[in-house]
Amino acid sequence: MDRKGKWVLSSGALLVIFLGRMTTALEVPLDLPQPPTITHQSPKDFIIDPRENILIYCEAKGKPHPSFSWTRNGTHFDVEKDSKVLMKPSSGTLVIDISGEKAEAYEGIYQCTARNEHGTAVSNNIFIRQSRSPLWSKERKEAIMVQVGVSLVLQCRPPAGLPPPIIFWMDNNFQRLPQNTRVSQALNGDLYFSNVLLDDTRNDYICYARFPHTQTIQQKQPITVKVLDMDAINETVAAMYNYTNNLFVDSPSGERRPSFMAPLGRSSTQMALRGGVLELECIAEGLPTPEVSWYKESGDLPSSRMSFHNFQKTLKIADVMEADAGDYRCTAKNSLGSAHHTIKVNVKAAPFWISAPRNLILAPKETGILTCRVSGDPKPQIAWSVNGVPIKDSPKDTSRKVEDDTVILSDVQTGSSAVYQCNASNEFGYLLANAFVNVLAEAPRVLTPPNNVYQVITNNPAFLDCASFGSPIPTITWFKDSQTSILNRDPYVIHNNGTLEINVAQSLNSGKYTCIASNNLGTRENHVYLEVKEPTRILAQPEYMVVQRNRKAVFECKVKHDPTLIPTMNWLKDNGELPDDERFLVDTDSLTINEVTEEDEGTYTCVMNTTLDQDSASAMLTVVEEPDPPTDLELTDQRERSVQLTWIPGDEHNSPTQKFLVQYEDLLHQAGVWHNLTEEEGTKTTAHLDLSPYAYYSFRVLAVNHVGYSQPSQPSRQYRTNPAAPDVNPTDVHGVGTEHNNLVISWKELTGLQSNGPGLQYKVNWRQKDVEEDWLSETVANTSKYVVSGTPTFVPYEVKVQAVNDYGNGPAPEAVVGYSGEDVPMSAPESVQVLVQNGTLAEVHWEPVLTSMVRGRLQGYKVSYWRERSLHQAEAQQEEQQVLLLSGNRTDGRLPGLKPYSLYTLNIRVVNGKGEGPPSPNHNFETPEGVPGPPSFLRIKNTDMDSLTLEWGPPQDNNGRLTGYTLKYQPVNSSNELGPVEEMMFPANETTVILADLKYSTRYKFYFNAKTIKGSGPTITEEAVTIMDEAMKSDQVDLATQGWFIGLMCAIALLILVLLIICFIKRNKGGKYPVKEKEDAHQDPEIQPMKDDDGTFGEYSDTEDHKPLKGSRTPSNGTVKRDDSDDSLVDYGEGGDGQFNEDGSFIGQYSGKKEKDTHEGNESSEAPSPVNAMNSFV
Repeated sequence: MDRKGKWVLSSGALLVIFLGRMTTALEVPLDLPQPPTITHQSPKDFIIDPRENILIYCEAKGKPHPSFSWTRNGTHFDVEKDSKVLMKPSSGTLVIDISGEKAEAYEGIYQCTARNEHGTAVSNNIFIRQSRSPLWSKERKEAIMVQVGVSLVLQCRPPAGLPPPIIFWMDNNFQRLPQNTRVSQALNGDLYFSNVLLDDTRNDYICYARFPHTQTIQQKQPITVKVLDMDAINETVAAMYNYTNNLFVDSPSGERRPSFMAPLGRSSTQMALRGGVLELECIAEGLPTPEVSWYKESGDLPSSRMSFHNFQKTLKIADVMEADAGDYRCTAKNSLGSAHHTIKVNVKAAPFWISAPRNLILAPKETGILTCRVSGDPKPQIAWSVNGVPIKDSPKDTSRKVEDDTVILSDVQTGSSAVYQCNASNEFGYLLANAFVNVLAEAPRVLTPPNNVYQVITNNPAFLDCASFGSPIPTITWFKDSQTSILNRDPYVIHNNGTLEINVAQSLNSGKYTCIASNNLGTRENHVYLEVKEPTRILAQPEYMVVQRNRKAVFECKVKHDPTLIPTMNWLKDNGELPDDERFLVDTDSLTINEVTEEDEGTYTCVMNTTLDQDSASAMLTVVEEPDPPTDLELTDQRERSVQLTWIPGDEHNSPTQKFLVQYEDLLHQAGVWHNLTEEEGTKTTAHLDLSPYAYYSFRVLAVNHVGYSQPSQPSRQYRTNPAAPDVNPTDVHGVGTEHNNLVISWKELTGLQSNGPGLQYKVNWRQKDVEEDWLSETVANTSKYVVSGTPTFVPYEVKVQAVNDYGNGPAPEAVVGYSGEDVPMSAPESVQVLVQNGTLAEVHWEPVLTSMVRGRLQGYKVSYWRERSLHQAEAQQEEQQVLLLSGNRTDGRLPGLKPYSLYTLNIRVVNGKGEGPPSPNHNFETPEGVPGPPSFLRIKNTDMDSLTLEWGPPQDNNGRLTGYTLKYQPVNSSNELGPVEEMMFPANETTVILADLKYSTRYKFYFNAKTIKGSGPTITEEAVTIMDEAMKSDQVDLATQGWFIGLMCAIALLILVLLIICFIKRNKGGKYPVKEKEDAHQDPEIQPMKDDDGTFGEYSDTEDHKPLKGSRTPSNGTVKRDDSDDSLVDYGEGGDGQFNEDGSFIGQYSGKKEKDTHEGNESSEAPSPVNAMNSFV
């Protein structure tokens, strides 16, 4: 995620603006008298195009407006006498019409003079020269013949032009000649060969010169180069060539260590000017081609200003400084050695400003200083002039003193305004500066427009302008919000030009600022305003996305900004506009790209702009898809059983290839069906393929990346392998009998590719195992089994299957053991014994059946057993038979789930793959007694005041001989607490009992179970309640039916009714009086006045009538409302609107309301609720 924030006025930008503001010469308003100032002029060295008019600029300002004149080559140039020359009105700019004239006639050094009554300013010396593009001189070029390996220089030598031409080499087809470390163009335009090759032979080495001002190109005559291989030419021909020894170089053509072609020798010297560009060049010859490197002997190379060009042969240093002087060593190196050359660089400097003279505005009697500080190498000479005349030739002025680079003006007088010129020069150039001295007496004026509003982002510097003018120079004072005086301290800085700087602006710095400019002639003030805004910030930045082609990409960009600034959201793609495509959807805080394509890849940037600042964030979109299929499949290294397959990978589409899948098609056996053959890593482009004989192969390759599989490549050419004997035999060979007298031999057939040749058959071999007899065999085809008949029952056989074709037999097969068919067993297990463990479990044992009697593969034994009857019963009641299957060659087993005290019968059979054998003789066994089951029932009858009768039934499963029953019981009180337990025992033949001496009207809980000699069985429970005593029944008379009780209740009800009626009457007779009187009469804080909507006061009833229940609240409308946490009788009733009618009876029902509706009016229309009525008597 790449992110950067920008502000329209960043701190760096503000600093530059401020420094520019501080270094600008002092400006005098144009409505005030002032000497001339040159505002625009042509460059010192002015090369003109001879096809266009000459335009020489000279613009100036002053009050009054200046007049202009020119000199040419040091003498006055009378513009009016030359009809071809025009001076623009109110300007000194010259327009020279050269139509019909030669531009050379106007070449020379021009200088402009601007003057008015207050002084004279002069321009630089402007050197006018015509651009030139001369033709190449005619020359006859003979062919250059050189020996292979020698060095060569093809000279260009272009004609001198103004400015110098740009050189390049091309052929007859206007194609640039290729350049490299061996062949390169030097700075002077010559073409250097470190060593020549036979391929360098050609007849169209052409040097071109392009002249930039005239946009013309000049062409040199083509140069022919013939490179000869002298080792391949006989001595006679060689002697003939050697006779004309000027046709080729005699240098040795073999391998050699480097030497320098340019510059020559071991050292050289070069001069550079400060601020210019230094270009150092080293070109070496040698074989092999040398490599060039650079370093500075007396220090490090200036990495930020240097660059290498021309294949490291040129070192370029921009903006040359004095520190760049020194010794630079270039080294040329190849495998045979190295060569060195040292270039001593001297840095000189044309004059440059340290401090240029600046305009002075002085009040009468003031003193001022003009300084002209320059530097250069050699040291510049400084000459002062006044109004264009050297000071030494001008009238003497006692108020002026010249000291080298300084002019001191003392006690100046009105009318002594002038323009001073400083000229600093050395052999490399000159500097000329004009600076006027304007003597004025002027009251202050503020030049900054009033009520300016400055807006700045928090934590950035703010600059509030207070540009002023006055003579003497005004003093600037700042105030904030018209009260606070701002001194020159943190966070404020007041600069000499009056600008107020706030280093780090905060919101508290917002407000009104006033600047006051004052001098001895007056005072002026100006108001400006500062608004400090919150910065724009991107909170949720777009994130790097990898999206499959045709899917959707969504970039989020959520922004926070100052609410008073209007933001503008822009999305860019690769720093340009978004494509004009409806698939791009821009929302307030997101960019959605639907159905992305490869063209959508790039860097997307969301830019949030306000009028003050900007923030941006970028993220890349990478579109991935399945790779393109490989191409150019080629078969190499072709052998009998293998081949090498190579391919060229397709485009990965930004997702690296993980692997290549090689598939094959066998056109002979399975045309149209492709099979996977092998896989290779994604970095490989070859695969060694092992092949089978007798196949017509075609191959194809698929590329795989994390998106998926590519489309298959185009198939390779067909590759056929020769037939051969089979390499493998059938697999999954088995011998299994399906009948008691056969053996079925089966196998898995070979595929067509495994056949290795035509005529595939299978040779089936078998013999009985462990019997001395020969192998029997049969050869079959197009089948996967063979049936051998007449075999003994279930005997082992050795079988094997061999593949055979027209070219031979497959490898010797391994034998597999199988068995002929099974038959049902012939005998049953013997010596069956049963060991009873307990009433529910027994173990059975037997002798295994002989293997010969099993007549098959032993599966296990089947134990069948069933319950004949309970030992209580004399007659048999046979139950459903149970079966226990025991796998393997077992001789025992456990019989679970038996019932105690029962007679069981069992038998056992042996089981093989064919079925079950005969059963063993039935064997009987008995299970011992166990605990009984629960009694079949427990009933309670004849419940009386202190007794009851229990009846029960015997268990359904006695599981032995019953020895009796156990009864336990205990009382249960009203809180379900259990009392003491009573226990009784009964013989087995009893089925009822009467329990006496029980407590009347008491609930009892009974626990009952049966038992044998093995213990007690499960318990059943019952409960019963004894009845009440008759005497107590007669004492407990229902009070509700007694007359005295009814009378008492009626009297109480009547009394309550009378009280309610009295309360109702008192309430309706209450007087009306103002609220204030009521408040004075009753100082009860509970009482609140009631005021109706119409502005009149309601009436008060007795304070007691309205006093709320404890815990309730009285709202301002007079109704009684229950607080959420309090209870009210109304809440528990059925209605909240109940009232009494005229006869005092209560009407209405409690409805469960928690609040009553309020009624408007001057008088109360509410009837008192029973709750309030009762409350009044408390």
